[in-house]
Amino acid sequence: MSDQERWPAERFRQLRQQADPDIDKVVTAYLEGQPPGRGPLELVKAVVQELAVAKRESRAPSGEPPASEIFDAIDFAADLPEWGDDRELLAKGQAVFADYGLYQAAALFCKCLPMAYVEVSSAKVLAGVSQLATHGLTRRVAETGQMLVDVMGLKATNSLEPGRPGHTTAIGLRILHAFVRALVNERYADHWDTGRYGPPVNQELLLATIFDFSVVTWEALESMGVTLSEDQRAAHLYTWSVFGHLMGVEACRDAPLTLDDVDPVSRRLGRLYESSDEGRLLMARLLSEMEDFMHLGWRKLPRSLVHWIFRDAAYGADRVPELLGVPKPAWWCTALFTVVRAANRHARLAGPADGVVRWLGRKVGRQIVVSLIDRHSGGQAAFRIPEELASAWRIRQSRPAFKARAIRRAVRGTLRAPVRGRPRT
Repeated sequence: MSDQERWPAERFRQLRQQADPDIDKVVTAYLEGQPPGRGPLELVKAVVQELAVAKRESRAPSGEPPASEIFDAIDFAADLPEWGDDRELLAKGQAVFADYGLYQAAALFCKCLPMAYVEVSSAKVLAGVSQLATHGLTRRVAETGQMLVDVMGLKATNSLEPGRPGHTTAIGLRILHAFVRALVNERYADHWDTGRYGPPVNQELLLATIFDFSVVTWEALESMGVTLSEDQRAAHLYTWSVFGHLMGVEACRDAPLTLDDVDPVSRRLGRLYESSDEGRLLMARLLSEMEDFMHLGWRKLPRSLVHWIFRDAAYGADRVPELLGVPKPAWWCTALFTVVRAANRHARLAGPADGVVRWLGRKVGRQIVVSLIDRHSGGQAAFRIPEELASAWRIRQSRPAFKARAIRRAVRGTLRAPVRGRPRT
């Protein structure tokens, strides 16, 4: 079957106008049975809390049934698809994260999330609903990072089976998305252009999300000097396709996505990129979160890496930093990357040049993981990583380590205070 036959323009139009009718119907019935005053907003908050409890229980069962009023009421569970139980492929796909996790942390912040922010309807939902439900835009980012760890970071192919962290995350997100659609319909129905955007969290956006965590990640890794083999990419996409199936992604319903799908889908998704106030706000908050945790002298490294990763991106993605108003890179990064690009034209120099970029990518990735642990390790939806990963990445999660990092942040904050009031450059 040709690309045009499998991915005609009409299919994308249909995906944009399609939500998740099976779960939406169940959630609508559940909402109708709620007492007055307990609407979608309250239930979105409850789902976030209950999902956190369920995920903790799936990681380390206590023997006690978790509080799961919404999960039990909806009773919406799913087994792996018939095509989704290839343990060898799942293990290879998950190993991509285990082996290159710090690079993927940098990829998440520097490319995957920005790609979501240039899709206007996605940006509107992320900015509006995240603020309403969690009182913080960066809380949602930490939850996304935890999703990566739960699905990919445990080196356990059973993580996507019922009752395990990856499966619990997928089903919880499917339920959460249904409540988000109900919340948008309740709060923003008069301002939501369904003809243009489709329903909130529609199937086109869900397909884009699967691509963000797979295809877009590979591209970002390559920009940082890490090139995955064809087998690694195929296995990684297969694993995310299994997750997508559980999460209700129509494109993953009957079969996994394959490498043959990458070009036609990427080309189509490239038509969605636009600038918006919400997208620029999300990007500004994301950079602020990253840059506050960078060591002295390295504050502008994250924005610089964003520019580097998008510099030659295909399908119009090279415009993303401009669309999101990403400030100019640090002068020293501009000079360094110019030298790296020149070196890559000569085989003898390409290896050392790529090594420099890999080191910068790991540095940003490590600081991102540390920032998520330090800011979001407490509370209902805590961000934590397994000790084996923490050890491999040289990240300490002890109480003295938290205190030491807090002191260093306070010192950095004091030294940077004189420039906080200046315009971003």
